[in-house]
Amino acid sequence: MTTRREFVKMSGALGIGLNLLSSAARAAQVPVDKSRAPLRILILGGTGFIGPYQVRYAVQRGHEVTVFNRGRRQADLPAGVKHLQGDRNGQLDALTTGTWDCVIDNSATNPDWVRMSAGLLRDRAKLYLYVSSASVYYPFRTTDIDESVEPSLDKIKDDPASSYGVDKALSEIEAEKAFPGRALIVRPHYIVGPGDTTDRFPYWPQRVERGGDVLAPGRPTDRVELVDVRDLTEWMVRMLEEQATGRYNVAGPQSPLSMGEFLGGVRAAVSGSNPVRFVWVDDYDFLEKHGVGGVTPWVLPKGNFFGFATVNFDKALARGLTFRPLAETVGDTLAWWNSDAVASERRAKASFPMTPQKEAEVLMAWNARTTRP
Repeated sequence: MTTRREFVKMSGALGIGLNLLSSAARAAQVPVDKSRAPLRILILGGTGFIGPYQVRYAVQRGHEVTVFNRGRRQADLPAGVKHLQGDRNGQLDALTTGTWDCVIDNSATNPDWVRMSAGLLRDRAKLYLYVSSASVYYPFRTTDIDESVEPSLDKIKDDPASSYGVDKALSEIEAEKAFPGRALIVRPHYIVGPGDTTDRFPYWPQRVERGGDVLAPGRPTDRVELVDVRDLTEWMVRMLEEQATGRYNVAGPQSPLSMGEFLGGVRAAVSGSNPVRFVWVDDYDFLEKHGVGGVTPWVLPKGNFFGFATVNFDKALARGLTFRPLAETVGDTLAWWNSDAVASERRAKASFPMTPQKEAEVLMAWNARTTRP
């Protein structure tokens, strides 16, 4: 397993090669051991960000996979995968027959959806894996938050972060009610990597590739957490093979990672020829005043997000969670972002957490502030 310092050292050597090979091509070169006991797995979703990785890895392990979704989004799934069409919002006819060993619920942020699907499947599946979120712990007023901390079930008015976390926590409860003693609850931190359906993490590889003065938010010692989508999904499939139950936080890397080490590693892993200079804007009040509260994986560590980057995932580590080098995550994300897999329209209109105009404005204000007599 790669530590943060090993990441920085090896990133420069890996950067060029990682951009030349697609993650899919490299994955095909790495043999995957077959599971000793093939499973019948139903995936609710399967065509978003994490779903295709779950499907491909499960098929490689020898499992039989069925996906249930609206059929509106295309995904490159292996031959032999069964497709059922419907909608979580009550259109579940396709799920009224059939039996499975395991269900993976990727697509529910509404506890009513979980109650309907889990209730319908409770007698026709052995295990129910609900993909929740570390956001169930919001507000993050303490550090080193482990699974013994009970999520808040009270929404904070006019706070979207609170609403999302509470809905996820209530969804967990519905899954555990329908599958008592047979539910696996996974609470991931930031999920990153190629295929990201958000424009959050891709911001850093492409920004560093462009070069120049790069706004580095916060202090170099600020903690960050994230998990590669492939590490997360492969671990989940292996947990189903072990018939694991219970609640698990999932984050990474294995050793604590600072924002300074993260950005240094991104610079080393990105094989651009443009010089980069990080300009550290380390005044939290200044950042807050100028609307810079988070640039994934960094979040302003104060108030309700004070302990956000210190979620404890020792329990998942003890159950075999592994990590690929972060240099690989960065290189693969950039290669994917620059490839035909990402529509040129999306790149042109990316909803990055920091636009060039915003970055320039904040840096101008910061330079004026720090150089004033």
